[in-house]
Amino acid sequence: MAKYRIAWLPGDGIGIDVLEAAKIVLDKINLDAEYIHGDIGWEFWCKEGDAFPERTVKLLKNVDAALFGAITSKPVKAAQAELAPELQSKNLVYRSPIVRMRQMFDLYNCLRPCKAYPGNPLNFKEGINLVVFRENTEDLYSGVEFNPVPRELADLLTKISKPFAPFASLPLDQYAVSCKINTKSGSERIIRAAFDFARKFHRKKVTVVHKANVVRATDGLFFEAAKEVAGQYPEIKMDDANIDAMTMWLLKNPFQYDVLVAPNLYGDIISDLCAQMVGGLGFGCSGNIGIKLAVFEPTHGSAPKYAGQYKVNPIATILAVKMMLDWLGETTRGSRLEDAVAAVIKEGSVRTYDMGGNASTLDMAKAIADKF
Repeated sequence: MAKYRIAWLPGDGIGIDVLEAAKIVLDKINLDAEYIHGDIGWEFWCKEGDAFPERTVKLLKNVDAALFGAITSKPVKAAQAELAPELQSKNLVYRSPIVRMRQMFDLYNCLRPCKAYPGNPLNFKEGINLVVFRENTEDLYSGVEFNPVPRELADLLTKISKPFAPFASLPLDQYAVSCKINTKSGSERIIRAAFDFARKFHRKKVTVVHKANVVRATDGLFFEAAKEVAGQYPEIKMDDANIDAMTMWLLKNPFQYDVLVAPNLYGDIISDLCAQMVGGLGFGCSGNIGIKLAVFEPTHGSAPKYAGQYKVNPIATILAVKMMLDWLGETTRGSRLEDAVAAVIKEGSVRTYDMGGNASTLDMAKAIADKF
């Protein structure tokens, strides 16, 4: 029996290509693991009305970790239009399966390291080494949304909220409401994860990203939780920045920052910015981490126009494999894999199109595997 059970979730588009590349590396590493395919993605929404079928949910309850490729998501009307004819009348609502997965398995910690490997021609500046902690289950991604707005909700908002008054006279189908939900416990645990990481890896500072000067209730709660948690880590400096200013300061001087922690939406924004500064989404890896399960993925989308062409850069996915190895306790293998990635980038003889070369997705994976 294999030591580890790994759910294998290719998903859509280039997700299939990059997981094929990941398998080349994993085979060379010789990890003692069983890789179990799971159905997820647009195909299953269209055929079954569920992009995250119950059989895949059950699979994830019985594995040690998961590798995930990419997902195609479309707006509500487009999603409805592509359902199989026999499902059209069932009032099914599309929701991103990765968002559902994060919430269902309480994968609250979205960990996104962003490191500029020497020799990468796409680096914004050499030496950048940032880590983003993004709260992964709450905030504007909570999925509590209304369009059209129910009459009882409109009546309640009219009664209890003066800022809602200008909208009260509009027809219910002429505006939408999305609920931003932040809890104290949810805020505290992602902030604590950031400080624990800083302490473990001798990082000097944690920057809390928010917009509490305007979004006073939810972001204010997040910021107050940060100040409380920070008091328990006296050796680590805490500062804070508004999300809009943060995007400016990161570009102006990324070396002033170390570990960043943010609510869900802001974390999504700044992690993509940080990924671009170290080469783009082809280098952006991510871990969705909970207490019992972690799901690792590249941060790029499914890029349907490139599907099956084996053109895209698989390094983000291979670095996600490194994160998975660390999660499993295989830290020696993880370090060797990162060294192999760094060596291939530094040598520069094998580069995918985004790096100015013509190597295929699988060429890059084979070059990295050969360095292990």
